[in-house]
Amino acid sequence: MASPQSQAPTGANLYARFALAGAICCGVTHGALTPVDVVKTRIQLEPTVYNKGMIGGFRQVVKAEGAGALMTGFGPTFAGYFLQGAFKFGGYEFWKKTFIDVLGVETATNNRTAIYLASSGIAEFFADVALCPLEATRIRLVSQPTFATGLVSGFARILKEEGVIRGFYSGFGPILFKQIPYTMAKFVVFERVSESILAQVGPKENMSSGAQTGVNLGSGLIAGAAAAIVSQPADTLLSKINKASGSGSVMSRLVGLAKELGPRGLFLGLGPRIVMVGTLTAFQFAIYADIKKALGATNSVEIRKA
Repeated sequence: MASPQSQAPTGANLYARFALAGAICCGVTHGALTPVDVVKTRIQLEPTVYNKGMIGGFRQVVKAEGAGALMTGFGPTFAGYFLQGAFKFGGYEFWKKTFIDVLGVETATNNRTAIYLASSGIAEFFADVALCPLEATRIRLVSQPTFATGLVSGFARILKEEGVIRGFYSGFGPILFKQIPYTMAKFVVFERVSESILAQVGPKENMSSGAQTGVNLGSGLIAGAAAAIVSQPADTLLSKINKASGSGSVMSRLVGLAKELGPRGLFLGLGPRIVMVGTLTAFQFAIYADIKKALGATNSVEIRKA
């Protein structure tokens, strides 16, 4: 059953804490995995060059460009996912509570999967508006190492040469196709796996902090793997379309790229991405829960079958 804890903070103060916890967990985890993302993006963009798997890709990048190249795009990665995490986790908590208030506890409990999907999908849409310019900058820096020296110079060059829409939002369609299914899978799988585990071991409130962290890590790992598989084709298209500007509408370019790549090409880099997304999702949920607790934001609404 749904049962919000009756302790402060509440209202905007509460959701601001959820947002801060989400911003920190996403910024830290995505930033820490920048080297994996660099290799994954190179595999997607230049499969004939980077064709030796993830470990081989690491060696190729280090040999050709030095170890520092593995941190290419760290600035826009951290900044973009810091913003995205705030909107995603804060928005998810807000919309979940809103749907429960509208539907009532019993109806919400019986339809909790739909609530998880709708809440995460809406939250992710607004998160992507914030993320897209920084993600476009990150991909340009990774795919063209000489394009700029970092976040500020890369962002400024794209803005000056290509403008807001063409430069930063040409990939908005694919980023929605990637991130919304990704986030919906991520939250619904996490919630349902957590629910299954807790049904076996007992209520979370009766568990030690270490056991709760273990549940969050395990559920997050499974959720991340599922989310990576669901969103991989759009992730590949996003990398391709942001590599360089092209002629024609975004949709026509996407269709052309999809035909050119084929099913196999759309799943290039899936192995490294499962490693990256599974790991970061596991740590995101663990870090998110710990930061919420540290901030006193423990009174979020949970929907569980009694």
